[in-house]
Amino acid sequence: MQPHELQEEVKQLIIDVLELEDIGPDEIDNEAPLFVDGLGLDSIDALELGVALQKRYGISLSADSEETRRHFASVHALAAMIASHRVK
Repeated sequence: MQPHELQEEVKQLIIDVLELEDIGPDEIDNEAPLFVDGLGLDSIDALELGVALQKRYGISLSADSEETRRHFASVHALAAMIASHRVK
């Protein structure tokens, strides 16, 4: 899967899991922060998204780790983490 395709898949996952009905994938910037500024997600959203990533991609994340915070920084960062997990 190409990086662009994976980023689009991640955007759609975010929209579906968090039920963001009034936003489309093309409205989410790949580099924009997912939390506070940018999309404005909160810690509950992060938990829901983490569960969805585990179910869909088999990725287990530690809720309190600095590494997880980096992965959740943007769509681009999430897609990169998923791609690196697939290679292993």
